[in-house]
This record gives sequence, C-alpha cells and structure tokens, in this order.
Amino acid sequence: MTNYSHGHDAEKFAAEYLKKQGYTILELNWRRPRAEIDIIVQRGHGPVLFVEVKYRETAAQGGGLDYITPRKLNQMQFAAELWVAANRYNGEYTLAAIELTGDDYRVTNFLPDIT
Repeated sequence: MTNYSHGHDAEKFAAEYLKKQGYTILELNWRRPRAEIDIIVQRGHGPVLFVEVKYRETAAQGGGLDYITPRKLNQMQFAAELWVAANRYNGEYTLAAIELTGDDYRVTNFLPDIT
C-alpha cells in the first residue's frame, strides 16, 4: 500500500472516530491552491475544528504529532483563514490534530486545540 493510500485511509478512520465523538463532518480533504485541510468538524454550536491527520505505521520515527512544526501550524492557520473567508463563517474556530498508528489505524492522540 502506498503512503498516499495509508494517509487517505487514516483520514477516513479519523473522520469516523470524530463522528463517534459527536462531531459533524463539515468537509473532508478541503483543498485550494497552497492550502489544504484534512478534516473540518463541529460539535453542536461549538467552535469549528480544522483537523490535521497524522498517521505513522510505527513509532520508530516518532509520533505523528511530532511532525506538526511551527511552519505546519502557519500553513494550517492560513488554510483555516481561507475556509473562514470562503464560507463567511464568523464563529469561533481552532486548529486540531489527530494521530493514528498501526495497520488498524488506532487513534493514539486527539488534540482538539493546538493553537
């Protein structure tokens, strides 16, 4: 299986996990030139979460969340602001991350606010 297929499958598993946690999926794989958001969710009338999905087959190279660098956070913020503007959304929002590991795409960490 390619890295792309693993990543795509991990995103689907993450979306299902978030649904089970009571979130509504607003967008999956939202993309614009120079911007992408893996999953956009909201629970009730709470803030919109822009979720970065990080998958690692093993922890040999560190956890997925270790790869959310300041540069990645800036990219996520840029993409979130594009979505907010494009959708004329004026509510609260935050950046979030979910980490999955292994062949069974186990959720090992979910951070609903990484800002």
